[in-house]
Amino acid sequence: MKSILFLVLISVCWAEPHPDNSSLEHERIIHIQEENGPRLLVVAEQAKIFSHRGGNVTLPCKFYHEHTSTAGSGTHKIRVKWTKLTSDYLKEVDVFVAMGHHRKSYGNYQGRVFLRESSENDASLIITNIILEDYGRYKCEVIEGLEDDTAVVALNLEGVVFPYSPRLGRYNLNFHEAQRACLDQDSVIASFDQLYDAWRSGLDWCNAGWLSDGSVQYPITKPREPCGGKNTVPGVRNYGFWDKDKSRYDVFCFTSNFNGRFYYLIHPTKLTYDEAVQACLKDGAQIAKVGQIFAAWKLQGYDRCDAGWLADGSVRYPISRPRKRCSPNEAAVRFVGFPDKKHKLYGVYCFRAYN
Repeated sequence: MKSILFLVLISVCWAEPHPDNSSLEHERIIHIQEENGPRLLVVAEQAKIFSHRGGNVTLPCKFYHEHTSTAGSGTHKIRVKWTKLTSDYLKEVDVFVAMGHHRKSYGNYQGRVFLRESSENDASLIITNIILEDYGRYKCEVIEGLEDDTAVVALNLEGVVFPYSPRLGRYNLNFHEAQRACLDQDSVIASFDQLYDAWRSGLDWCNAGWLSDGSVQYPITKPREPCGGKNTVPGVRNYGFWDKDKSRYDVFCFTSNFNGRFYYLIHPTKLTYDEAVQACLKDGAQIAKVGQIFAAWKLQGYDRCDAGWLADGSVRYPISRPRKRCSPNEAAVRFVGFPDKKHKLYGVYCFRAYN
């Protein structure tokens, strides 16, 4: 009798949330698993999805009941919530919530995300016009009555990781300045996974740099004395986590395809920095950023032996086909330095965005 009364009390205390926007954001739900009932299962058909900046992608997610062939019991409204997991795994960023006919997207996802709903049990999320910040791991949560389950999907972007230090020189950026430096160069601060993939592809860099989780690391493919010792094994060396305000290092940035044209401006004379900026503007473009030269080099195979100004005041040139006098030993974006802007003369790389 006591067990029957307990069940009755549960059914009396349960209240369906009112499906308005405030309930989508703030409702708190207690989940109780019924051992003898149909168990809700949420499944991602693929654990990793690959795309690129500017593209569209579908993050797969479907839900089933373990003991039935139907998608839902029909007695409760189904609530679907997508969140993005952060690097510390303790916080989640709201992306999209749906319940009944109500839909809500959040932050910079507004207007870019919606459910595919190809079937009654399809909770897959479509993200349009992908931006660099969309990279990461997403959680699909489905709630029906007293049951809920989740699945996680990783969104990977095709792109390139590059080390960056400002004009002031090596180890001059705290974490927040490092984030801004990457954004200023058409990129975002790289994650550990992105740096690890770049190391596996051959990236070797001895200067330690910030990563998106607040750690400081650097990739070594050719062990040597100044970089941990010549007898150590290749790998991504970890300095650990440092004070984001006080500690200063370089940074590893990540960028992907761009919607535009990167090119070396053919000009009758070499230019000072200010003349280079104006020359690009006169050509209907802007002086290119560091992230754009790396993306053109890595993702489009851009190759040019002419050193040219970039937006941060550095001078570089991209070599995809190593040859004498033009990076004979490796394909790379060659770094000339930060010359005197007023007196040194170089060519210029421009970028024209497509409308």
